[in-house]
Amino acid sequence: MTAQHILIVDDEPAVRRSLRANLAARGYEVTALETGGEALDEFARRPPDLLILDLMLPGISGLEVAGVVRATSSIPILVLSARGEEQTKVDALDLGADDYLTKPFGIDELLARVRALLRRSSSEAGENRGLIEVGSLALNTDAHEIRRNGAPLDLTPREFDVLAFLMHHTGRVVTHRTLLSSVWGPSYGAETQYLRVFINRLRRKIEDDPAHPRYILTEPGVGYRLVAPA
Repeated sequence: MTAQHILIVDDEPAVRRSLRANLAARGYEVTALETGGEALDEFARRPPDLLILDLMLPGISGLEVAGVVRATSSIPILVLSARGEEQTKVDALDLGADDYLTKPFGIDELLARVRALLRRSSSEAGENRGLIEVGSLALNTDAHEIRRNGAPLDLTPREFDVLAFLMHHTGRVVTHRTLLSSVWGPSYGAETQYLRVFINRLRRKIEDDPAHPRYILTEPGVGYRLVAPA
């Protein structure tokens, strides 16, 4: 079986060495590059199975790289950001990045994110998108219905759209702007309080304890992530 290919782009030599060593030790094929320009050349030559991308790069920025990659490919993108780069991180997620880690991060957490992104990418390649199951939740897009423990949820049309969008992006960080513009329309993007009301309503309908949610998790200052409870 061919090893999955991971492309790392980071201008810090120590980060590149550490990631290359740890990923190669787990059986991945790894290419580690320093600049955005090198990354785009490599991507055009040989698209990887997953891209780990630092946002602050010399020359062509990580944001530009993410935009170019996402315009032509659906490969998972895991962005790395330094503390204080909150808006840049949000912009990358809005461009289509799938997840993020803030430096400094633990290697075990990065490896877990890599496994989850690759697993999700593989499953989506052959998945029937008409039926999505996350824990006790089941979305049937053909029937326009979401069930919890087999019973249909009583959702307003907008609540259905919000929950369905999150389920379609299970495990991924969905920014406030992306969720608002995708569900309400392109003129929306800054109404985070408006969105918070709908998330709270959904939590009351799908969570055993809405005050301690296990399905819809808040990514502070960024957005939301829907996960299957452990």
